[in-house]
Amino acid sequence: MTQDVVDALRSAGCVFAEDEARLLVEAATTPDELSDLVDERVAGTPLEHILGWVEFHGLRISVDRGLFVPRRRTEVLVREAVALAVGGTVVVELCCGVAAVATAIASDVAGVEAYAGDVDPAAVRFAARNLGAFGGHAYEGDLFDALPETLRGRIDIIVANAPYVPTDAIATMPVEARSYEPRVSLDGGPDGVQIHRRIAADAAAWLAPGGHLLIETSERQAPLTVDAYARGGLAARVIRAEDVDGTAVAGSTPA
Repeated sequence: MTQDVVDALRSAGCVFAEDEARLLVEAATTPDELSDLVDERVAGTPLEHILGWVEFHGLRISVDRGLFVPRRRTEVLVREAVALAVGGTVVVELCCGVAAVATAIASDVAGVEAYAGDVDPAAVRFAARNLGAFGGHAYEGDLFDALPETLRGRIDIIVANAPYVPTDAIATMPVEARSYEPRVSLDGGPDGVQIHRRIAADAAAWLAPGGHLLIETSERQAPLTVDAYARGGLAARVIRAEDVDGTAVAGSTPA
């Protein structure tokens, strides 16, 4: 690792300049390639898009340029789902992006039956790659429309990091998100919970008796997400993981 790389990244505002420099040096095969990678990062390209992977729940999850990069706070969904799952549990990740959550669950709990769905065909290709390593499957489509009809009524756990940024707040997000990730993966509608309402409204029809719905949200919007669950006939509680700054709402159908 050269000090010049660290200095360039630090000057560009990279908080973890030393760590990023090490990863870029490891990724580059020639000095010219390293220079190009550093230039990209300095220009604002997310590090994960440059490397082609993101570390999530101890795994290297494949990502591609233009796709949503999973955040560490979303590990709150993994923890809750893993605590509920056993071998044979049917797990579905909606709004899956590259299926980081379903992949992490499948890596932690042997024998789960894992599926994922997203409207973005590019994301689904990477979801299939990540989840396929653990025997899972990914499908293209809008929320539950993506899933095989054979899953209706037999899903034990639905997890979703659905978009929850209010439309007007997208302009205030870091440039790495608003300029390099698809708007469909960020925009949650006027109050940020538009997609949460759609998921909660249809979840009961797809969940098995006693099945669980876990949706990531924000502390501010959690009451709105809880209300969405109530409208869908699901009792709900808020989960908070301070160590990763993650918030989710968990609910279940009657057993």
